Amino acid sequence: MQKAEHPFQFQTASYLVRILDVRATTLEELADGLEKCSDSSIFFHTFQSLSRHHFLTEGFSNDFAQWILTACNRAGLAEQLANLDIRDYTSLAELRTDLRRIVRDYCEANKSFAAQQALEDFPFCEAVEVTTPLGIQAWDLRQFGEGLAKLSHASLYYHFIASRLRLHLRTNDFSQWLEQSLGLAALATRINHVDIYTNTLDSLQALLTHLIQPELNS
Repeated sequence: MQKAEHPFQFQTASYLVRILDVRATTLEELADGLEKCSDSSIFFHTFQSLSRHHFLTEGFSNDFAQWILTACNRAGLAEQLANLDIRDYTSLAELRTDLRRIVRDYCEANKSFAAQQALEDFPFCEAVEVTTPLGIQAWDLRQFGEGLAKLSHASLYYHFIASRLRLHLRTNDFSQWLEQSLGLAALATRINHVDIYTNTLDSLQALLTHLIQPELNS
């Protein structure tokens, strides 16, 4: 079995959450908030919200879309925001631009709804990431599979979802290491194509383990 030149170091992450002074009571105010809030807030309400709602396979994991649906009753706009796939973004600036554009365009086209009071406020929050090494490393695919099976939801989220922003690539920590360190490009691609919206973190972990197994048996 091929051994990597550099091992995969498994880590986990926790997030310190802070409520900002930015708050929205209308769609217009949400659009303004999307301009004023920090990048950490954009991360919290999109990337991080996916982790918080990992047990859901239906509904919106995007906080903005969920609030627009439940507090503003604007299903069409909510679906537009929910359709933004975070896997397509390698920077929060790009994601913020698209979120703001969609809300602004809707407000311009639906002025009567733009100023309508929501059923409840939307408080903008932000998250600060704190990473911790787990003391688990993998030099080959077998050790990688063993480490993967031990991961918590937080660690799985850190390496498979949030990593896209850190790498500034449309990939994840697992796929990058498998391709670059073990030369398993096809496996890396299959893993990267796993749908993070139709899988919970539990089913995601099981599916990744399943994808690795044929390589171990070959």
